[in-house]
Amino acid sequence: MSSIGTGYDLSASTFSPDGRVFQVEYAMKAVENSSTAIGIRCKDGIVFGVEKLVLSKLYEEGSNKRIFNIDRHVGMAVAGLLADARSLAEVAREEASNFRSNYGYDIPLKHLSDRVAMYVHAYTLYSAVRPFGCSFILGSHDQDDGPQLYMVDPSGISYGYWGCAIGKAKQAAKTEIEKLQMKDMTCRELVKEVAKIIYIVHDEVKDKSFELELSWVGEVTKGRHEMVPKDIREEAEKYAKDALEEEDDSDEDNM
Repeated sequence: MSSIGTGYDLSASTFSPDGRVFQVEYAMKAVENSSTAIGIRCKDGIVFGVEKLVLSKLYEEGSNKRIFNIDRHVGMAVAGLLADARSLAEVAREEASNFRSNYGYDIPLKHLSDRVAMYVHAYTLYSAVRPFGCSFILGSHDQDDGPQLYMVDPSGISYGYWGCAIGKAKQAAKTEIEKLQMKDMTCRELVKEVAKIIYIVHDEVKDKSFELELSWVGEVTKGRHEMVPKDIREEAEKYAKDALEEEDDSDEDNM
């Protein structure tokens, strides 16, 4: 039973007869039209990788970042509408800041992701507002809980993961992530694999150029969320490009 075009998709507060909320589904579609972002948890931390599409050669390098600092120990990678993601990053920062001023210690990631997911969910309940057109991955590392990774989508659902992907190539990226033995890997090893996955899932035909953004949080950064240093990022990109060339060569040999 299709309810498209029958008025059930005009408001986020209306269910269709078959139990769907179309505005939320459309928001998820907006995320699927965006560049890919992945987050992977390993034994000593979290690594984020984002394929930031460069739509014009005139853009300044490093602008319109899709990886945010939420707190000193929390990072966030986003896919979907960037303006929506920025406002949610601000909400997350406020939650983290309020928690520290009230309780005197860093906010646990489970608590932060639940709080922001509740905020996202509130925007799916009223006809006066629209759902957020972005998904985001939160990652942190602390002494008590170790590395943690959560993903929140436009419906306000929050899940914990070992590895997840959002954006247009999420299915292909998930397939690649499932091949990794991330529980036995360190952040330094994982950075190369994350770069490789982003290069593999990038669509050369439709989207010509992109900037690879990498960040990490874990023992290697003493629990702080930081962008991956330039030399390590360049090394990871070289590894990714070499791996792609090897795959192309082996495909040609098989033919």
